[in-house]
Formats: sequence, structure tokens, C-alpha cells
Amino acid sequence: MELPVEVTAEVCTRLRRVAGQVLGVERMLAEGRDCNEVVAQLSAATRALEHAGFRLATAGLTYCLEHPDEARLDGNGIEAVQKMFMKLA
Repeated sequence: MELPVEVTAEVCTRLRRVAGQVLGVERMLAEGRDCNEVVAQLSAATRALEHAGFRLATAGLTYCLEHPDEARLDGNGIEAVQKMFMKLA
């Protein structure tokens, strides 16, 4: 299944933000920042990664619903999309 350009661009932007957040967490640890602040940033990075995964999975679901025969032939039928969602759950 080929992802739409706007989906890959959106996910890549989100991943760059997550990378920045992770670097920020490393700096916070090196600076000896408060545990609560560090955990809050880790939580935000985790949520951002989850959103990226769900965005990809919803793009897969959309493709599967719009092109059911092609999706099935590509091995990306509804069952495969359900597995993607379950990996994120």
C-alpha cells in the first residue's frame, strides 16, 4: 500500500518533533531536572509517537475501505489493518 504524500509528510514532521523532545529529555537528565518534568516530557513524546502510528494506521484503513480488492491483493486487507491497530493498542 502506498501512503499519500500528505500523510508521510505529516508523520515525518511529527517524528522530527519527537526527536527534538527526546533530545530535550536527555538535556533535562544531564541538567538534573526534576523527575516530574522529565516524565511529563517522556509522556508527551510517547503520545506523539502513538499519534504518528495511528495516523499511518488510519491511512491504511482508508486505503483498505476505498480499494478493498487491491488492498486484499497487496496483503493489506482489513485483517492486516486490524493487526496494525492492535499493535498500537
